[in-house]
Amino acid sequence: MIILGVDPGIAIVGYGIIECKGNHCTAIDYGAITTDANMMFPERLKIVYDRLTQIIDTYKPEDLAIEELFYNKNAKTVIKVGQARGVEILAAINQNIGIYEYTPLQIKQAIVGYGRAEKRQVQEMVKILLNLNDIPKPDDVADALAVALTHSSSLNFKEAFRMK
Repeated sequence: MIILGVDPGIAIVGYGIIECKGNHCTAIDYGAITTDANMMFPERLKIVYDRLTQIIDTYKPEDLAIEELFYNKNAKTVIKVGQARGVEILAAINQNIGIYEYTPLQIKQAIVGYGRAEKRQVQEMVKILLNLNDIPKPDDVADALAVALTHSSSLNFKEAFRMK
């Protein structure tokens, strides 16, 4: 199974493509979609949508695993990231891909075994689990791979995480 993991954003969207066979997962590709803060917001959304659609067309993932938004103190930022997350979901649903969402707590639990793990612990486990030479940078990329790995560990009961 090929899984696309996404760490939602507008300035930086982390993505990770993994292929899982049984209990073994391999990183196929990963990186970040970036947009310039000086651009008009709708243009930034279009860049994210177009680039994510290209990634989906290239790798043909069966499922999209995306992190749920974590509310921070800046409501304006949360709204913009929420709009970008909607575009990211739209790119997948337009390609008939299953969409699954995971909370940061669920991701940390799946990757590290502890829901309150530090970001560095998650990054190190992503590196180990995917047999990578280095921790993927920026952090959003490692987060996207962590979401994809979380989904791979949930495949037996994935319907519980399907986005409703």
